[in-house]
Amino acid sequence: MPSLGLRARLLSAFALLCVVTAVAVAGGLYVLARNEILQRTQDATVESMRDRLETLYPLRTLTPNEEELGMIAATASDNESPAIAIQGETHSPLPPPPPGSLRPGGIRGRIPDTISPKLRQMVAQGRTAWQRVALQDGVWLIVGMPLLVAERGAPTRPSGIEVYAARSLQSEQRSIDRIAWLAWLTSGAALAFAVVLALLATRGVLRPVRELGRAARLLGEGELRTRIAVRGSDELADVARTFNNTAAELERHVAQLREMEADARRFVADVSHELRTPLAALAAVAEVLDEEAAGLPEPAGRAARLVSQETLNLTGLVNDLIEISRFDSGVAALALNEVDVAELVRATLRARGWSDAVDTDLPPGVTARLDPRRVDVILANLVGNALRHGEPPVSLRLTADPHHITVEVRDHGPGLDEEVLPHVFDRFYKASAARARSEGSGLGLAIARENARLHHGDLTVTNAPDGGALFTLHLPRLPRPTDGAPE
Repeated sequence: MPSLGLRARLLSAFALLCVVTAVAVAGGLYVLARNEILQRTQDATVESMRDRLETLYPLRTLTPNEEELGMIAATASDNESPAIAIQGETHSPLPPPPPGSLRPGGIRGRIPDTISPKLRQMVAQGRTAWQRVALQDGVWLIVGMPLLVAERGAPTRPSGIEVYAARSLQSEQRSIDRIAWLAWLTSGAALAFAVVLALLATRGVLRPVRELGRAARLLGEGELRTRIAVRGSDELADVARTFNNTAAELERHVAQLREMEADARRFVADVSHELRTPLAALAAVAEVLDEEAAGLPEPAGRAARLVSQETLNLTGLVNDLIEISRFDSGVAALALNEVDVAELVRATLRARGWSDAVDTDLPPGVTARLDPRRVDVILANLVGNALRHGEPPVSLRLTADPHHITVEVRDHGPGLDEEVLPHVFDRFYKASAARARSEGSGLGLAIARENARLHHGDLTVTNAPDGGALFTLHLPRLPRPTDGAPE
């Protein structure tokens, strides 16, 4: 499951915090307001009932009959609170609703049924008690109060007469519902406000983050002059300053490295060109020595042949260095011609005496616009490597489609180690330390790949499934519009 983005997480956090806070505050206020309203109603009902019952004192009798209980109940009743009087198991007749009663009927006929045994027990003990009951027509407050007997010199005691009044809490419930509605409305408004604040906050946070991401991407793409505008003095501003300082240091170091690399390439190019003249003279002398070596006594003959061979090796190294420096400096270019690829391959093998050593599969009629000299260099390196370091038979296979040609060169030796494969085209890389003084400069395959890429193609290497190294050259049959500039 994909993770939420930073904006979504910030919005969720703000919304959750707002909801929790609003619910906690609104819920607490609702409970406090509800309890305050009910407590005030309850106290007012008890006080009003007590005031009415005080008019009955002193009690005429402690054993009232049903009619006298009815008079007590009528005294305790008002427009909103019908009441009954009970002594033992006898209760007063239910009084008629007073004139102008707000709720005729209703609970009036059900008061005895709403009085719980627990409430009666508390009132019988001489205490004023109350309870709330939920009926079909709403919530009611039942208040029970005993009539007491106070005799001189004796403690106050219950008379055995209990009075119970019922008061509807419907208006209070409406007030409580209104408070609850206002609490929910306030919570919704707070949530909307929190979302707006979250959007503003995320905009302020995400804009620098996006700028930092864009700058990091440009820096990764090589735009070393990329910088971020520093705003304010908070943590994000510190990050922006750190990024700018890092980018500046990186730019400085890269500039130094590029300058050092350019100096090194220029030095190699200059030295290689300067060596050409003395090497030409050495090559002429070496050629003469090589021709006369057979007639010289040993070890002079062996020394003459060694000088001739090393001179040729040094000449090849210098030529390779000059060639690679042309690629590095960007001055290498193609001299394109329409060529028969099969004939070009045969000419390469024939010029080096490899025609009989290589098995070829060259379909006729495959033409392409290529630089023959550079393709010859590629093929010579691939076939020469296969002959020197692989095992026979060495094969070369040409295939083509309407847009590309492919040349595969392989041998049937043990192939290349897996740790060697990624470095085959590295400059001066040799797979074996034992080959450190062997013939070759270590630049041949690097030059071959550069020539392939100059054609907008590529050169790759793998191990064949049945053994041996397999080099594959891919070249386009037609040049791109920028190709073909003569050197």
